[in-house]
Amino acid sequence: TESGRHQEVGHKSLLQSDALYQYILETSVFPREHEAMKELREVTAKHPWNIMTTSADEGQFLSMLLKLINAKNTMEIGVYTGYSLLATALAIPEDGKILAMDINKENYELGLPVIKKAGVDHKIDFREGPALPVLDEMIKDEKNHGSYDFIFVDADKDNYLNYHKRLIDLVKV
Repeated sequence: TESGRHQEVGHKSLLQSDALYQYILETSVFPREHEAMKELREVTAKHPWNIMTTSADEGQFLSMLLKLINAKNTMEIGVYTGYSLLATALAIPEDGKILAMDINKENYELGLPVIKKAGVDHKIDFREGPALPVLDEMIKDEKNHGSYDFIFVDADKDNYLNYHKRLIDLVKV
């Protein structure tokens, strides 16, 4: 759809040419996009803050990384409508888990029907609220150290260093 395409063009791209980026999307990215991902991208494109979403090419890159490392236990900080969350849920095994945190459950609930339709909602443990206090509690328990295969942060940019300082203990290295 035009609304789905518009959201991608010029959005978070290293390419200098919108025309080239659009060509790449139309010939390589969109044809390989999972139906549920496409549906959620289109739902999100209608949201006033749609610029905050992960782009389709980023979603496919994320999925590829997760499969390459055989990620099973993951975390996502900053969910928005759940596009990257859905990419993760589709990429990890059936018994995989995602701890997902966001301060706004309403946005997540926009994408939840699509996530449920894709049959991957059982992998997601969504928690509403600031992530830092949750991370502080998790760090106190040694069994959480090194327990995450992959952690994706797409939240408040001002706290990236604070997230990193905590997550380094939780992710496998």
